Amino acid sequence: MKISLKALALASALSVSALAGAAYAENPMVGGAAMFENKNIIENAVNSKDHTTLVAAVKAAGLVETLQGEGPFTVFAPVNSAFEALPEGTVETLLKPENKDQLTKILTCHVVGKAVMSEALQGMIMDDGGKHPIPTLGGCTLQGTYTDGKIMIEDENGGVANVTIADVVQSNGVIHVIDSVLLPKM
Repeated sequence: MKISLKALALASALSVSALAGAAYAENPMVGGAAMFENKNIIENAVNSKDHTTLVAAVKAAGLVETLQGEGPFTVFAPVNSAFEALPEGTVETLLKPENKDQLTKILTCHVVGKAVMSEALQGMIMDDGGKHPIPTLGGCTLQGTYTDGKIMIEDENGGVANVTIADVVQSNGVIHVIDSVLLPKM
């Protein structure tokens, strides 16, 4: 009987451990919404209440079809408060049709043409001595750094965004939520 109780205890411990691993492997919630691995970047982003400005900008720039495409992509996705922190009137100005090229440049400087999970990015940062260049589809080169357990992304002007939610897996890549808008050198 002792053997079967030990076996039962071991099986229970393994089950709990397996369930914890499964829970860890699930995508985090973003903006109060579940993010589904079988949906693409746009299908998930439209459900995040924290990304309504980003979604509006993606639509205004005509990038919806691109970000629904096969990918893979890594998107550094600024939250609404990141856009609100820009100088007054910036977002409204960028959303005007006559500023579509500038908006497109800014948005594509948040997109990498491959799926890069945070652990891999952290490894590249460490391999490069603490700072790793990240070329984007917009032609910008961002710099990834890692300090105190956090990944930070620096734009071409020295502005820094913190990755606040990493590794939100999509059917066509991955989203890393950030707290600032990254701007290209202009």
